[in-house]
Amino acid sequence: MKWFIKNFKEYGNFKGRARREEYWMFYLFAILIEFAVVIVGAMFDAMFGNFNGGDSFPFVMITLISIYGLALVIPGLAVMTRRLHDTGRSGWWYFISLVPYIGAIVLFVFLVLDSTPGTNQYGPNPKGIEGYKFTNE
Repeated sequence: MKWFIKNFKEYGNFKGRARREEYWMFYLFAILIEFAVVIVGAMFDAMFGNFNGGDSFPFVMITLISIYGLALVIPGLAVMTRRLHDTGRSGWWYFISLVPYIGAIVLFVFLVLDSTPGTNQYGPNPKGIEGYKFTNE
């Protein structure tokens, strides 16, 4: 949860590098929170009778999911850009995902690769920065 909150505190920070742990924990908690949002929205829609037929529309659930999704756009792109920076690639490599079939696979491989050792053009390796890793104190 700390990584999720950290990325909202650095809302539009596209500079620097992000470790694999930071990236994947951000998306893990984003998905878990989205499940909770769907459940809460479905409960409200059921209370208001929005699930009572084939022509009904789950308004509350769709609205909550949309608001949550919009809130994640900038932090999600920022952490992905910093993750690509950590592998020595520009954030523009995100657009490789627009290539059908192979693009998403290539982007996934880039995101799971280990950090480039030492300092690269985007900054020092976050694994070596004191205080970057959260402690359990």
